[in-house]
Amino acid sequence: MNIFKIGLIYLILVTLTYYWLFRHDGRKAAKAVKIGAKSLLNLLPLLLAVFALVGLFQEFLPPELIEKFFGTGHKLLSLMAGAMLGAVSIGPPLASYPIAGTMLAEGAWPPAVAAFILAWISVGVITLPFEAKIFGWRFALIRNSITLIAAMLMGLLLGGVL
Repeated sequence: MNIFKIGLIYLILVTLTYYWLFRHDGRKAAKAVKIGAKSLLNLLPLLLAVFALVGLFQEFLPPELIEKFFGTGHKLLSLMAGAMLGAVSIGPPLASYPIAGTMLAEGAWPPAVAAFILAWISVGVITLPFEAKIFGWRFALIRNSITLIAAMLMGLLLGGVL
């Protein structure tokens, strides 16, 4: 099933839920619509930027380069490259999925892509100074190191399942 059909199914389910909610408590349903619209407006610039980045990725990053750094040729280096790219990326997890999909389509090794997504979600190299300010440098460095290693191990595990 392609992504369009899945999105359409979600949209139908949400529409039916709103229909039911409006019939039972119109005030709360209207409030939910406002909250959803506000969330969409807040995410819209990020979504546009992510899809523009995916377009750049697909047009200007040759598949040979993706395969060289993230392919099966040097599995350990690919795994580390995927995890490090995810670790220095910033944004919500939603932003990593289209990029990861492009990487897979261009020949990246699935464990490296899984490590990329997991590191994006859990490792915060860019936000490290802020985390260290709140929790202390020792905690921030240990947490980020452990989660980077865990992202690579989970990437291997997920790659073995896929």
